[in-house]
Amino acid sequence: MKSASLQYANAMADIALEQGAAEPAVKQLSAFGAVYGESSELRTFLASPAVTIEAKHAVIEKLVARLGASKIIRNFLFVITDHRRTQLLPEIVTTFQQVIRQRAGVAEAEISSAVELSAAQKKEMVKTLASLTGKKIETKYSLDPGLLGGAVVRIGDTIYDGSLRSRLNELRARLAAE
Repeated sequence: MKSASLQYANAMADIALEQGAAEPAVKQLSAFGAVYGESSELRTFLASPAVTIEAKHAVIEKLVARLGASKIIRNFLFVITDHRRTQLLPEIVTTFQQVIRQRAGVAEAEISSAVELSAAQKKEMVKTLASLTGKKIETKYSLDPGLLGGAVVRIGDTIYDGSLRSRLNELRARLAAE
């Protein structure tokens, strides 16, 4: 099912970028996705084969108007509903956000450190990661005292491990091999 979500996300990204509305589209689709995720009644209603397409469109129309979303979002939600793919909506929203970031040359870095990083350290970390990846870096920081020292950075599927724990494990392996 991942490929279906990616196809819908790519199609939506094409339209949003073409119309210069990528940022609002991300916010509006995310807002609808949040409402969808919070309401089991809405999920059941949109997934039910007993409910007519017209009734589903009317509910989507009202929700889109309440959220202040654009016609692009409304039409996109109509297509998803018409193709009976509403159960994929949370995955489509997440994938759409990733596609927009990727096309904008933005990478998300998850940085775990043993201690809180100073503003200067965070700035240096972002600068280093940007030069390493060639992308604009958005960061999420977390603390992991188990690292002992240093940091571990995850960007997509790539992990940069500069933790003291990892260096000690490498040293232990080398000493055991000798």
